[in-house]
Amino acid sequence: MGQELIGLKLKAPLTKYEHVHALPMLTISMFKGTGIVTSVPSDSPDDWAALRDLQTKKGLREKYNVLEEWCMPFEPVPIIEIPEFGNLAAVKLVEEMKIQSQKDKEKLTEAKDKVYLKGFYEGVMLVGVGANMKVQEAKPIVRKMMFDNNEAAVYYEPENEVTSRSGDDCVVALCDQWFLTYGEESWKELCKTHVKSDNFNAYNPKT
Repeated sequence: MGQELIGLKLKAPLTKYEHVHALPMLTISMFKGTGIVTSVPSDSPDDWAALRDLQTKKGLREKYNVLEEWCMPFEPVPIIEIPEFGNLAAVKLVEEMKIQSQKDKEKLTEAKDKVYLKGFYEGVMLVGVGANMKVQEAKPIVRKMMFDNNEAAVYYEPENEVTSRSGDDCVVALCDQWFLTYGEESWKELCKTHVKSDNFNAYNPKT
Protein backbone atom coordinates (compact mmCIF):
# COMPACT_ATOMS: atom_id res chain seq x y z
CA MET A 1 0.00 0.00 0.00
CA GLY A 2 1.11 3.56 -0.66
CA GLN A 3 0.85 4.33 3.04
CA GLU A 4 3.71 1.88 3.68
CA LEU A 5 6.05 3.93 1.45
CA ILE A 6 5.65 7.15 3.44
CA GLY A 7 8.78 7.96 5.41
CA LEU A 8 11.07 5.61 3.50
CA LYS A 9 14.62 6.95 3.36
CA LEU A 10 15.62 7.48 -0.27
CA LYS A 11 18.75 8.41 -2.18
CA ALA A 12 17.81 11.07 -4.73
CA PRO A 13 20.24 11.59 -7.64
CA LEU A 14 21.82 15.03 -8.13
CA THR A 15 20.84 16.54 -4.80
CA LYS A 16 23.03 17.91 -2.02
CA TYR A 17 21.09 15.96 0.61
CA GLU A 18 22.48 12.64 1.82
CA HIS A 19 18.96 11.26 1.73
CA VAL A 20 15.33 12.37 1.50
CA HIS A 21 12.06 10.74 2.56
CA ALA A 22 8.99 9.61 0.63
CA LEU A 23 6.21 12.06 1.47
CA PRO A 24 2.53 12.28 0.51
CA MET A 25 1.43 14.78 -2.13
CA LEU A 26 -2.30 15.33 -2.57
CA THR A 27 -2.16 16.66 -6.14
CA ILE A 28 -0.55 13.63 -7.79
CA SER A 29 -2.83 11.93 -10.33
CA MET A 30 -3.00 8.20 -9.70
CA PHE A 31 -4.41 7.66 -13.20
CA LYS A 32 -1.16 8.52 -14.98
CA GLY A 33 2.36 7.28 -14.44
CA THR A 34 3.55 5.64 -11.25
CA GLY A 35 2.30 8.04 -8.60
CA ILE A 36 5.90 8.47 -7.40
CA VAL A 37 7.79 11.60 -8.46
CA THR A 38 11.00 13.42 -7.62
CA SER A 39 10.18 16.58 -5.69
CA VAL A 40 11.78 19.79 -6.98
CA PRO A 41 10.43 22.50 -4.63
CA SER A 42 12.80 25.12 -6.05
CA ASP A 43 11.11 25.11 -9.46
CA SER A 44 7.83 23.21 -9.09
CA PRO A 45 5.09 25.26 -7.40
CA ASP A 46 3.12 22.06 -6.66
CA ASP A 47 6.12 20.49 -4.93
CA TRP A 48 6.91 23.59 -2.88
CA ALA A 49 3.28 24.01 -1.79
CA ALA A 50 3.12 20.35 -0.73
CA LEU A 51 6.40 20.48 1.21
CA ARG A 52 5.45 23.78 2.88
CA ASP A 53 2.08 22.30 3.92
CA LEU A 54 3.82 19.40 5.65
CA GLN A 55 6.38 21.68 7.28
CA THR A 56 3.82 24.13 8.68
CA LYS A 57 0.71 22.01 9.36
CA LYS A 58 1.06 19.60 12.26
CA GLY A 59 -2.45 18.23 11.68
CA LEU A 60 -1.61 17.26 8.09
CA ARG A 61 1.53 15.46 9.25
CA GLU A 62 -0.46 13.54 11.85
CA LYS A 63 -3.14 12.59 9.31
CA TYR A 64 -0.58 10.91 7.05
CA ASN A 65 1.75 9.69 9.83
CA VAL A 66 4.59 11.96 8.71
CA LEU A 67 7.31 12.64 11.27
CA GLU A 68 8.54 16.22 11.57
CA GLU A 69 12.14 15.24 10.85
CA TRP A 70 11.12 13.79 7.48
CA CYS A 71 10.29 17.23 6.08
CA MET A 72 11.52 20.04 8.38
CA PRO A 73 15.28 20.06 7.65
CA PHE A 74 14.76 20.14 3.89
CA GLU A 75 14.74 23.45 2.03
CA PRO A 76 14.49 24.11 -1.72
CA VAL A 77 17.88 23.94 -3.43
CA PRO A 78 18.57 26.53 -6.19
CA ILE A 79 19.29 24.70 -9.45
CA ILE A 80 18.04 27.05 -12.19
CA GLU A 81 18.31 30.81 -12.60
CA ILE A 82 15.22 32.12 -14.42
CA PRO A 83 14.94 35.74 -15.59
CA GLU A 84 12.35 37.65 -13.49
CA PHE A 85 11.84 34.64 -11.18
CA GLY A 86 15.35 34.21 -9.72
CA ASN A 87 16.82 30.90 -8.54
CA LEU A 88 13.86 29.80 -6.41
CA ALA A 89 11.11 30.41 -8.95
CA ALA A 90 8.50 28.21 -7.28
CA VAL A 91 8.96 29.85 -3.88
CA LYS A 92 8.75 33.32 -5.42
CA LEU A 93 5.57 32.65 -7.43
CA VAL A 94 3.76 30.81 -4.63
CA GLU A 95 4.36 33.81 -2.37
CA GLU A 96 3.58 36.45 -5.01
CA MET A 97 0.35 34.73 -6.10
CA LYS A 98 -0.66 34.22 -2.45
CA ILE A 99 -1.11 30.46 -2.89
CA GLN A 100 -2.33 29.17 0.46
CA SER A 101 -1.83 25.41 0.05
CA GLN A 102 -1.45 22.55 -2.40
CA LYS A 103 -5.25 22.59 -2.78
CA ASP A 104 -5.17 25.91 -4.70
CA LYS A 105 -5.20 24.00 -8.00
CA GLU A 106 -6.02 26.82 -10.41
CA LYS A 107 -3.37 29.17 -9.07
CA LEU A 108 -0.81 26.35 -8.92
CA THR A 109 -1.50 25.39 -12.54
CA GLU A 110 -1.00 29.02 -13.58
CA ALA A 111 2.23 29.26 -11.59
CA LYS A 112 3.48 25.95 -12.98
CA ASP A 113 2.85 27.03 -16.59
CA LYS A 114 4.80 30.25 -16.03
CA VAL A 115 7.78 28.57 -14.36
CA TYR A 116 8.07 25.57 -16.68
CA LEU A 117 7.81 27.54 -19.93
CA LYS A 118 10.21 30.32 -18.97
CA GLY A 119 12.50 27.93 -17.11
CA PHE A 120 12.93 25.58 -20.08
CA TYR A 121 13.59 28.23 -22.71
CA GLU A 122 15.31 30.98 -20.70
CA GLY A 123 16.53 29.27 -17.52
CA VAL A 124 20.24 28.66 -16.91
CA MET A 125 21.49 25.68 -14.90
CA LEU A 126 23.45 26.53 -11.77
CA VAL A 127 24.76 23.08 -10.81
CA GLY A 128 26.19 19.84 -12.17
CA VAL A 129 27.45 18.94 -15.66
CA GLY A 130 25.02 21.41 -17.23
CA ALA A 131 26.09 24.40 -15.12
CA ASN A 132 25.98 27.75 -16.99
CA MET A 133 24.03 26.15 -19.86
CA LYS A 134 20.46 26.87 -20.93
CA VAL A 135 18.09 24.25 -19.49
CA GLN A 136 17.02 22.98 -22.92
CA GLU A 137 20.69 22.45 -23.85
CA ALA A 138 21.61 20.85 -20.50
CA LYS A 139 18.67 18.42 -20.40
CA PRO A 140 20.03 15.77 -22.85
CA ILE A 141 23.51 15.97 -21.27
CA VAL A 142 22.18 15.45 -17.72
CA ARG A 143 19.87 12.71 -19.00
CA LYS A 144 22.77 10.82 -20.62
CA MET A 145 24.93 11.21 -17.52
CA MET A 146 22.18 9.77 -15.31
CA PHE A 147 21.74 6.79 -17.65
CA ASP A 148 25.50 6.21 -17.78
CA ASN A 149 25.67 6.31 -13.96
CA ASN A 150 22.74 3.92 -13.56
CA GLU A 151 20.72 6.63 -11.82
CA ALA A 152 17.81 6.68 -14.28
CA ALA A 153 15.66 4.36 -16.37
CA VAL A 154 13.51 4.88 -19.45
CA TYR A 155 9.84 4.96 -18.53
CA TYR A 156 6.70 5.38 -20.61
CA GLU A 157 3.28 6.81 -19.83
CA PRO A 158 0.21 7.58 -21.96
CA GLU A 159 -0.21 11.19 -23.09
CA ASN A 160 -3.85 11.03 -21.96
CA GLU A 161 -6.22 8.51 -20.45
CA VAL A 162 -6.49 5.45 -22.71
CA THR A 163 -9.48 3.10 -22.73
CA SER A 164 -9.61 -0.15 -24.67
CA ARG A 165 -12.50 -1.29 -26.87
CA SER A 166 -13.57 -3.56 -24.01
CA GLY A 167 -13.90 -0.52 -21.72
CA ASP A 168 -10.82 -1.27 -19.62
CA ASP A 169 -8.39 1.43 -18.50
CA CYS A 170 -5.01 0.93 -20.19
CA VAL A 171 -1.52 1.27 -18.79
CA VAL A 172 1.81 1.14 -20.58
CA ALA A 173 3.68 -2.08 -19.89
CA LEU A 174 7.15 -2.96 -21.14
CA CYS A 175 6.62 -6.61 -21.96
CA ASP A 176 6.71 -9.11 -24.81
CA GLN A 177 3.94 -7.64 -26.92
CA TRP A 178 3.46 -7.31 -30.68
CA PHE A 179 1.04 -6.24 -33.38
CA LEU A 180 -1.06 -9.06 -34.81
CA THR A 181 -0.71 -9.98 -38.49
CA TYR A 182 -4.24 -11.24 -38.93
CA GLY A 183 -3.68 -13.02 -42.25
CA GLU A 184 -0.59 -14.97 -41.11
CA GLU A 185 -1.29 -18.71 -41.62
CA SER A 186 0.71 -20.28 -38.78
CA TRP A 187 -0.82 -17.83 -36.31
CA LYS A 188 -4.33 -18.65 -37.58
CA GLU A 189 -3.68 -22.39 -37.27
CA LEU A 190 -2.44 -21.94 -33.70
CA CYS A 191 -5.68 -20.14 -32.81
CA LYS A 192 -7.91 -22.70 -34.55
CA THR A 193 -6.16 -25.55 -32.76
CA HIS A 194 -6.63 -23.82 -29.42
CA VAL A 195 -10.32 -23.11 -30.05
CA LYS A 196 -10.91 -26.80 -30.82
CA SER A 197 -8.99 -27.98 -27.76
CA ASP A 198 -10.25 -28.75 -24.26
CA ASN A 199 -8.20 -25.80 -22.96
CA PHE A 200 -10.36 -23.23 -24.76
CA ASN A 201 -12.60 -21.13 -22.51
CA ALA A 202 -14.53 -18.19 -24.01
CA TYR A 203 -15.76 -17.12 -20.53
CA ASN A 204 -19.19 -16.57 -22.07
CA PRO A 205 -21.73 -19.38 -22.64
CA LYS A 206 -23.16 -17.62 -25.69
CA THR A 207 -19.75 -17.43 -27.36
